[in-house]
Amino acid sequence: MIGSMTNEAPPPQVWPSLGARDARALIKFLVDAFGFAETVVYGEGDNVDHAELAWPLGGGVMLGSGSGDSDMNLRPGTFHAYVVTDDPDALFARAVGHGAKVCRELTDKDYGSRDFSVQDPEGNYWSFGTYRGHPR
Repeated sequence: MIGSMTNEAPPPQVWPSLGARDARALIKFLVDAFGFAETVVYGEGDNVDHAELAWPLGGGVMLGSGSGDSDMNLRPGTFHAYVVTDDPDALFARAVGHGAKVCRELTDKDYGSRDFSVQDPEGNYWSFGTYRGHPR
């Protein structure tokens, strides 16, 4: 066994960032399909200079319009994240219902997690599961 599951881990305070070809459409998808909450979006028209989407269990993601030539080289479609959820079955159905491409079906892991992986319309990979990290 890799480790046991626990609810003792503190909420995450890491905010990964990603670039998007169509940031406004990606924000809508992440809110509708996965349940992120739109916290703030700066920019005009189709351009998003900076956006923050909060995750209900803590932390979140930041994103903006990206062309791959930014100072951080955030090429759209190159992101992958693991996100903790308390209800992977409902989230899987929600994500698929909003058009997420299934990469790995719901699976029970030998270390106690239940998780799945999907791809968003920009090509980013998202894994969701009940594993909260190794106890500290």
